[in-house]
Parts: sequence; C-alpha cells; structure tokens
Amino acid sequence: MNTNLKEQELIKGLALNEKGAIETIYKDNFAVIQHLIINNNGSEDDAKDIFQEAVIVLYEKAKSGVFELNCQIKTYLYSVSKRLWLKRLQKNNRFELLANGVEETVHVEEDISLHEKRDDEFGMMEHAMTNIGEPCKSLLEAYYIHKQNMQEISEAFGYTNADNAKNQKYKCLMRLKKLFFAQYKNGNKNG
Repeated sequence: MNTNLKEQELIKGLALNEKGAIETIYKDNFAVIQHLIINNNGSEDDAKDIFQEAVIVLYEKAKSGVFELNCQIKTYLYSVSKRLWLKRLQKNNRFELLANGVEETVHVEEDISLHEKRDDEFGMMEHAMTNIGEPCKSLLEAYYIHKQNMQEISEAFGYTNADNAKNQKYKCLMRLKKLFFAQYKNGNKNG
C-alpha cells in the first residue's frame, strides 16, 4: 500500500511538472529501460530517447486527469518503452523479438498511438506554420508564442491600429487552419 501511495504521488508530481517527482521517476526506472534497449540491438542514446518518449507518454496520461495507474510506474514505462523500441526496430528492419523481458507488461498500444497521433499533428502544424509565409508566420508567433497583445503587434508590424492587427491575425489563423487541415486530410489518406 505504501509503495502504491508513493507511486500515485509521483504521478501527481509528474503531472504538475515537479522536479523531484521527475527526477525520482528517472532515477528509479531508467536503468531497467537502458538494460532492455542495450540488450536488444540498441545504444545508450537509443535508451535515453526511448525512455524520454515513454516518460512523455506517462506525462500526457498523468496530465489528462483521468489516468489511473493499475500497475507500477516501472511496469508501465517498461511496457511503453518495449513497444516503442519494437516499433523502431521494425521501422529500421532490425526486428528481433524482445523475449527476455524482465517483467510483465501492460497494454499501452492505445496510449502510444495517441502519443504518436499528437506528435504527427504537431509535425503537421509545424509544417503548416513553415508554409504559411510572412507576415502571417511572424504575426502568429508574436501573438501565440511571445504573448504580445494586439497593440504591440500593431506597432511592431506597422498596422494602423489594434483592430487591423486583429483582423490580419484572424485571416492568418484561417489560412493556417486551411493549410493544416489540407495536410491532415492527405496525411490520413496516406496513413
């Protein structure tokens, strides 16, 4: 019971980006994942990448607020890491079954596919932002990333007033949305 309570606290801490919780999760679990990856055609860098990605999957689940951990964090991360590593090996045609698993695994395919879908969407959004052109790209970055208000944007971009800047931002946003969804539809047909 005590261990389970500690794990729940770590999940809460992870969701809140608490440095101590994140460090504990790394310290307690990385060695197992490193062992898994290195013993299955991977390098230390591969292990770091896969572990980082597994922690992100766990973080996204913890952040959702509806995640209920039904196993140890170690088992969950091991399952996600194993699945991610198998996918990478298959992709690189280096597939060999990871038969010598240290412990049980849990079903994480749904978690991984959600993570990959979100990753793909971020990639498509990044691509759409690259293709949107100027001044839209800079204007949207000023507003959404640098958190500038319309008056600041109006002055920086030479618009006559904040309302004109707001209109331009709206047009740029519609253009970005159009680019993103055109790409999204094509991506779903190919996938």
